Amino acid sequence: MITPIVVAFAVGLVGWVYQALKPPPPKICGSPNGPPLTSRRVKLNDGRHLAYREFGVPKEKAQHKIILSHGYYDSRHMYLAASQELMEELNACIILYDRAGYGESDPYPSRSAQTEAFDIEELADKLELDSKFYVIGFSLGAYPIWSCLKYIPHRLVGACLVVPFVNYWWPSIPSALAKQSFRKLPLLFQFTYGIAHYTPWIYYWWTKQKWFPSMFREGMFIDYDLELLKKIIDTQNNNQEVTQQGEYESLHRDVLVAYANWEFDPMELTNQFKEGSVHLWQGSADRVICNELNHYVVQKLPWIRYHEVPNVGHLFVYDPENFEAIMRSLLAR
Repeated sequence: MITPIVVAFAVGLVGWVYQALKPPPPKICGSPNGPPLTSRRVKLNDGRHLAYREFGVPKEKAQHKIILSHGYYDSRHMYLAASQELMEELNACIILYDRAGYGESDPYPSRSAQTEAFDIEELADKLELDSKFYVIGFSLGAYPIWSCLKYIPHRLVGACLVVPFVNYWWPSIPSALAKQSFRKLPLLFQFTYGIAHYTPWIYYWWTKQKWFPSMFREGMFIDYDLELLKKIIDTQNNNQEVTQQGEYESLHRDVLVAYANWEFDPMELTNQFKEGSVHLWQGSADRVICNELNHYVVQKLPWIRYHEVPNVGHLFVYDPENFEAIMRSLLAR
């Protein structure tokens, strides 16, 4: 009598665990039960679509074409702290696109750091942005830029990494430095990134727990960041669109790719730029990305030009003065 009960309990437990760990299927934009399509999109060679928007001078007329990779929980509607007048002065066009699974871009289960670079390259080709272009990546959206520097440097005029994410498990980062920086994170973020790296198969379950961390609750943003957020929050009417195809295909998969074991080590990259340049911008008071890690990055890669903005946090890209400085440094030849 006991054996059937034990078996039934075990089967039920396995079923519960399976359901708890399994993310729901995505709601594909344009499908019968999915969100509507409202944006311009390009079709990639593998059949997927990337949604995008243009900002500044029309791409057909602009001298400088820039593809911008948005950060976590953002989209092609990312707030740009630049005026049309500045863009015309610089004769520049920025292409903002939804990375795979975000907004109206199709999910990509095979997404990796490598595929992010090839998505950018193919987007540039479909939009006929010339043989070379610039790239900018913000926060978690900077890991596609590392991938561009590895896989498509011949297509780049220049690149900019703004408060760039760092993978604590990159092989060339000294273990002591990685541990020191990692332990500065709030404990729940240490758990989150550790799960993403070591046990990605339970990450979906972890995100559904009530103790899943928030950067606001954990004090990751300083007052400077919060003031900037107050100024731009009224301009952002598309936040729900960011995860409309499912949080797993956008937010979760983004983190899992970022903290996975990559196909390459960024610290082993070499300078492929004879005319353009690569820049890394960091806020001195950033609590999201530890300064020590990016200090080490530019020591290992001295051909990257380092800019540290004093007394600012993680979100200084939303400040018009700082965004203008980023643009001018990138486009200077």
